[in-house]
Amino acid sequence: MIKDLLAGAAFVCSAMIPASVLAQNASYNVIPLPQDIQLVTRGNFQLNSATRICYPKGDKQMKQNALFLADYIRQHSGLELKVTSRKSSDNAITLRLGLQDENKEAYRMEVKYEGIDIQGSTPAGVFYGIQTLRKSLPLTEGKVSHIDFPLARISDKPRFSYRGTHLDVSRHFVTTDSILRFIDILALHNINRFHWHLTDDQGWRIEIKKYPKLTEIGSYRPETVIGHNSGKFNGIPHQGFYSQKELKDIVKYAAERHITIIPEIDMPGHMQAALAAYPELGCTGGPYEVLKQWGISDNVLCVGNDKTLQFINDVLDEVAEIFPSEYIHVGGDECPKTVWKTCPKCQKRIQENHLQANAKHSAEERLQSYLINHAEKHLNALGRQMIGWDETLEGGLAPNATVMSWRGEGGGIEAARQHHDVIMTPNTYLYFDYYQTKDIDNEPIAIGGYLPVETVYNYEPMPKHLAPEEQKYIIGVQANIWTEYMPTFRQIEYMALPRLAALSEVQWSQPQQKDFDKFTQRLPHMIDMYKQLDYRYAKHIFDVKSEITSDPQNKTIAVKLSTIDNANIHYTLDGTTPTTNSQRYTAPVKIKSSGTFKAAAFRGNERTNVAQEEFTFNKATVCPIEMLQPINEQYKFNGGPALVDGLTGNDTNFKTGRWIGFYRNDMDAVIDLGKSTEISSVGFNTCVEKGAWIFDTRGIEISVSEDGKNFTSVVKENYPAMTEDNPNKIYHHHMSFAPTNCRYVRVKAISEHSIPQWHGGKGNPGFLFVDEIIVK
Repeated sequence: MIKDLLAGAAFVCSAMIPASVLAQNASYNVIPLPQDIQLVTRGNFQLNSATRICYPKGDKQMKQNALFLADYIRQHSGLELKVTSRKSSDNAITLRLGLQDENKEAYRMEVKYEGIDIQGSTPAGVFYGIQTLRKSLPLTEGKVSHIDFPLARISDKPRFSYRGTHLDVSRHFVTTDSILRFIDILALHNINRFHWHLTDDQGWRIEIKKYPKLTEIGSYRPETVIGHNSGKFNGIPHQGFYSQKELKDIVKYAAERHITIIPEIDMPGHMQAALAAYPELGCTGGPYEVLKQWGISDNVLCVGNDKTLQFINDVLDEVAEIFPSEYIHVGGDECPKTVWKTCPKCQKRIQENHLQANAKHSAEERLQSYLINHAEKHLNALGRQMIGWDETLEGGLAPNATVMSWRGEGGGIEAARQHHDVIMTPNTYLYFDYYQTKDIDNEPIAIGGYLPVETVYNYEPMPKHLAPEEQKYIIGVQANIWTEYMPTFRQIEYMALPRLAALSEVQWSQPQQKDFDKFTQRLPHMIDMYKQLDYRYAKHIFDVKSEITSDPQNKTIAVKLSTIDNANIHYTLDGTTPTTNSQRYTAPVKIKSSGTFKAAAFRGNERTNVAQEEFTFNKATVCPIEMLQPINEQYKFNGGPALVDGLTGNDTNFKTGRWIGFYRNDMDAVIDLGKSTEISSVGFNTCVEKGAWIFDTRGIEISVSEDGKNFTSVVKENYPAMTEDNPNKIYHHHMSFAPTNCRYVRVKAISEHSIPQWHGGKGNPGFLFVDEIIVK
C-alpha cells in the first residue's frame, strides 16, 4: 500500500539541482517502486555532512554495503559521510541484519527524526534498501547543505528470486572496465543475475588453460560482415578475451554488489570458433574459421567423438573453478543437425545408445539430448546445476535442468509442467537487440523487431495456462542483449536503457502494483541518474506517442497524440517540420485525404524526435473490413482495419504494428466500399524476413460482389516457392483487371503452407505478413 502523500514529495524531473540550492527533499517514488510505503507523520530526518553510516562491527559484507552507500551519497549530493562500526543513537544511517523474512532479499527501511534504519534478512536485503535510499536522493551538480527525508516506514522484497540480464560478448568483445560498468548498471536496477554469453561461432572469449588455442585462434576473426549479412566485410580484425585472473576479479566485483555471474559455454552448436582452434572436435575435421558473419553455422561439435565429451568435461571444470555460481549455462540452442546425419561417429553413438527416433523426437534430437545430459551429469558432479535454452527440451530434458524460455513462452510452460525450474526470457518482450522505435532510419542498426519500453513494462511472466502448483516453477525473468549489431559498449548502454528500468519492475514488483502511466512519472528521475552517471540512454520515451483510429462512418482517420509528461505538442499537415509556431495540438486531428502528418513535443528550447505518418487514401481507405480467416494473435495488432488505415508498412520491421501476420491461415478479407464503385486494380504489400519464417504469398485471388454473398473472381495468380536467393524485402503485388462495378472486394493471399527444404524451418508453415490493401 502506498499512501497518496507521496505525491507531495515529487521529483524535479529532467533537471539536476544546481549547487547554489543548499537543501533538498528526498522522495521514495523510485524504480522499482517498493511494495509498501507508509508516510507515518509529518516531519523529516535531516541528512547532512555530520551524518554517519553505521554497520555491524566485524561484518565485511555490511562494511562494503556502508561504503557503497557513502559513495552513492557523495556522487548524487556531494555530501561526504563517515563510515563507522560504532553505534550511534542519532544523526545516523544504521545498516543491520535480523529482519525475519523468508525472502533473503527483503528489507525494511524506517526514517525517524533521529536517523534512518535499514534492516535486511541478509546483506543482500540491506543492499536493496540502500538502492532505494540512493534513488530517493535529489540529484545535484554540487554539494548541498542537507537533504530532508520524509518520515516513513518502507517494507519491500522482490517478486522473483532470479532477476537477470544477459550480455553477449562473443559477437563483439567488451573490455573489462565496461563489464564492471555494466555490473554497476545492473545493481542500480536491482538485478541480481548477470548471464554472460562468453562463447559462440564468432569468438571464444574465456581463457581455458588446458586448451590454449581456444583464445589463441578462437578469439580472433580477421573481419566482420557489414550490416545484416550484406556479403560485404569491413576488413577490420576483431579480437579479445578475458584471462582467468580478470574473470575472477570481475566475479568478485559483482559479488560485492550481490550479483551472481552465470557463465554460458554454448554447446553443441554455436561452436565454430572452438572448431577453428581444434578441428578434430568437428564431424568433418575442418578446416574451420571463426565465423565472420551473423547467423547459425552447420559446423557443430561431433557428439560421436569421445574427445568431444572429454573437451566438454575439461572446459566445464575450469569454468566451474572460475565462477562459483550455482548455475552454469550450456546453451543448447540453434544446433543444426545436418552433419550428424552423415557422420559415422554420430550415427554409431545413436545406435550404441539406442537413440532412435520416436513419436516426439528425431534420432539427432535425441543425440543432442545425450550430450546435454552428459554436460549436466558432469556439472552435478561438480556441485552445480545446468541451465539451457528451451531447445534443450528437444530430445528429452536433462533430469535437473533449468530452462530459459526464449522462443515465446511455450518452452517455459512445457518445462514447468514437467516440474523444471524456468526463467522467462521471451524474445517478443525481452530481447533488447530489437529496435526501440518505429523510426529505424534514425536508430543504430538492430537485429529487427520492435520492442518499446511500454511493451517491456507490460510483460507478465507468469503464464495463465499454468496451474498454481505449476506456476511455482517460474523462478525468474531475464532480458537478453545480443551484440551482433552493437560494436561499442556505449551502444549496449543505449539499447539497454531505459528498458532496464521497465524490466526491473517486471522482475521486482507484484503485478497488481504495476501501472505504466505512473511508471513514466517516476522514470524522469531515473533518467536524470543516467545523465549524472554518464550512461547513454534512448530518449524515445519522451517522444510524441500517436494513437490512430479509423472512423468508417465519416471516412476519416483520427490521430490522438500524447507525451508522458503532457508536454506541448505542435503538428503540421503539409510535411514541414513542426516548430512552436505550428498548430498546437489540443484534440485528435481528423485526417480526410492523403498527406504527410508530422508532430513533435517541445520542452523549453528542446524538440523531441519528429513523429511522422504518411497517409495515402484510396477507394478502400477507412472502409469496413471483415477477415474471413483468423489473424495470428501474436501479430494481430490493430487487426483487419490496419489493412485499410491509409498507412503503409514501409520497412521490414514486421513488429511495428503496420503489418499483420497470418500463420497456418491465409489472408482472406472482404472490404465494403459502401456503394457500387468502379474498380480496375487491387494491390497490397508483403514483408519477407525468411530468417523469422516470414515468406511471400504463394497466390492471390481478387473477387467482387454487389451483395457481399455471391463473389465473382476477376483475377487470380499463383507464385512459386521462394528460393534461398530471394532477398528479404517488401514485395509489391499489383493486380489489374477490366473495369468492373462492385460494392464488395474480396482479397485472398495464400500463405506458405510448407517452408522449402533449403530453409531451417523446412516443412513447417510460414508466416505471411501483409499491409495496406489499395483499391483503384
